[in-house]
Order: sequence, then C-alpha cells, then structure tokens
Amino acid sequence: MDLSMDLFGPQDAPAAWLVIATGVAALAVTVPRRIWLLARNAITIAHEGGHGLIALATGRRLEAIRLHSDTSGLTVSRGRPTGLGVVLTLAAGYPAAPLLGLGGAALLGTHRVTLLLWAATALLLAMLVMVRNAYGVLTVVLTGAAFLLVSWLTAPEVQSVFAYAVVWFLLLGGVRPAFELQSKRRHGGTPDSDADQLARLTHVPAGVWLFFFHAVAISSLIGGGRWLLGF
Repeated sequence: MDLSMDLFGPQDAPAAWLVIATGVAALAVTVPRRIWLLARNAITIAHEGGHGLIALATGRRLEAIRLHSDTSGLTVSRGRPTGLGVVLTLAAGYPAAPLLGLGGAALLGTHRVTLLLWAATALLLAMLVMVRNAYGVLTVVLTGAAFLLVSWLTAPEVQSVFAYAVVWFLLLGGVRPAFELQSKRRHGGTPDSDADQLARLTHVPAGVWLFFFHAVAISSLIGGGRWLLGF
C-alpha cells in the first residue's frame, strides 16, 4: 500500500455522536481543578513549544526549554533583547495551544487523522531535542509515546477518538490559561508573565496583550469547533 496515501489520504469520518462525546470528555478534563492540574502539562508543552518555534523562525538562537511539575515552563533564547523577534517569541506562548487545536481541527475537518497524529509526533520529537530538564524530558517522551503507540498499534476507530479528543482538549484547554493569568495579575502575582514582559518591551499595556490571548483562544475554539462538528 502506498505510504503517502496512508499518511496524506483521508480516513472515514466518525459519527457525529463520537465527535460530541470527545468534546464533552475534553471539557471534563479541562474544568475540574484536580484533573486540570495534571492535564495542563500538555498545554504547557504547546505553550513552550510555541515560544521555541517562533524564536527559531525569527532568527533567535534557541538554547533550552524546561517544563516543571507545577505545569510552569521556561524557554530560553538568545538574540537582541528588543525588537520584533523577541516580541513575537514572547507573544507566541499563550496562542500556541489554541492555534495548534485550530490547525488540528482543520485536518480533522478533512478527515486526515493519520496526518495529524504523525505531525504531532514529529513536533514532539523536534521539541524533545531542546528540553533540558528531567521532568520535561519525561513529559514530552510520554506524550510522544502516546501518539506513536496510538498511530502504530490501534485500529482506525481508536485513532479517530484519540485525535478528536486531543484537538478538543487543545481548543478548550487553550482558553483557560489566559483566564488564570488574568486572575493572577489581579492579585499581583505575575510580574514577569508573558503579558507583563510584552508590556515593558512594547509599551502596550499588559491588559491589551491579555485581550489578544483571549481573542486568539476563543476565536480558535469557535472556528475549530465548527470544523470538528462539520458546520
């Protein structure tokens, strides 16, 4: 069988109830605090990966990515301390998960489950090269292994359920961090957050950057949800 057809060709569309069920399951993971504190690690991977990807795209030198057990993370890049490159790099974190979800929804909207699973695995492997702490390596390896095992060892129906659940989680889970940041800023707890660093660099108030993060996340959820549901 032609491998390119397996990878790039469409798979059978899932039943509508299955798409809705995976969305409900993703919501159930996103809303309860205890479950969210564990699941948020996946959003942190996307967040720090977004910083790293844009750092490379803008010509900065990516030195390290660290993921911590409290679901925080740090991406270190070298380059000019001011200018468009560092602004784009800082601005990329919070939109990364919802935009990945939007891209995933676009692929699933054309029923390309296999392509989505392999693309996600490739991105995780690329990120693993730059992770510099043990917890971060463990988190990325386990996440990548899940995608790889599902891609290789499970039936198409299981792959479809997994892919839809992941994309729904990126879309729904991508909304919550900006609200968490807003709450922390209200209590004065994040002077070095992405929004506050961007405010110091651009002289645009942190609240405007927060609005940008909210707008990207909510717009991605609406657009991605429409693709997933076939509207």
